[in-house]
Amino acid sequence: MAEKDLAEKLLESYNDVFADIVNGLLFNGVPRIKPESLSDDIVHSQYRGEQGKLHEEERDVLKRWNDYGINIAIMGFENQSKAEKYMPLRVIGYDGAAYRSQLLEENIKPVPVITIVLYFGNGHWNQPMNLKKLFDIPIGLNEYVSDYKINVFEVAWLSDEVINSFESDFRIVANFFKQKRLNKNYVPNDPQEIVHVDGVLKLLSAMTGDNRYEKILYTDKEVKTMCEVAERLEKIGFSKGISEGERTTVFRLVAKGKITSEDGANELEMVISDFEKSMQEAGFNIPECSK
Repeated sequence: MAEKDLAEKLLESYNDVFADIVNGLLFNGVPRIKPESLSDDIVHSQYRGEQGKLHEEERDVLKRWNDYGINIAIMGFENQSKAEKYMPLRVIGYDGAAYRSQLLEENIKPVPVITIVLYFGNGHWNQPMNLKKLFDIPIGLNEYVSDYKINVFEVAWLSDEVINSFESDFRIVANFFKQKRLNKNYVPNDPQEIVHVDGVLKLLSAMTGDNRYEKILYTDKEVKTMCEVAERLEKIGFSKGISEGERTTVFRLVAKGKITSEDGANELEMVISDFEKSMQEAGFNIPECSK
């Protein structure tokens, strides 16, 4: 779980990506926030739970926005692959901790705290988006109960206009989730070059539950676009379709000295090539990158 948490936070922790997401979602693509105006803030906070036990909670990503030495806001992201009923309680807890921490800063004017929930699910968010929806408020008390809304952005449902306003790797991510929603068999053909390959593939792996995206990072050949990612996934699928008998035969011949390891590698490559050819003849297409 810890590795998954780290993976889904990595891409958004880059200042260029963080600024781009906020600019695209909150400022209609206007570059109000510059990457250099952001700095990391403390994501850990503590609270006392049952029987006075001290617990620690951790936000996904939290940054300070400063311009010309002036604090403007504290902004955070929370990633969700599923809609969570008690998200308003979580967010008010995170935001409250960020406000409380400002009380400890001497001679510093407090600034607003804004949390953005990035929801990567295929369906619409179907859980409460404000605090009052969680309660059965007794008659006569409603006006005295303070409400608190959360800012949920459904990544897979963003308009093309919003997606195209992104300039960082997040445009690739948002487009991927939208196309996957529209077509579950979507094969990525996005030619945009990925800047933070590690962050993008780990985020896709974490939020889709498909660890093949992360496995690509550990292959010999580097990928630079989602189209190349699709090609690599396709070839992984092809190679898995080759019978273990053929592989075992080659390995045994190498072990017995009948053929060299180089010849064995060439033999396997020929088997894979023949398999790909037969798959294409059967109607399975290897994706080609858009130019």
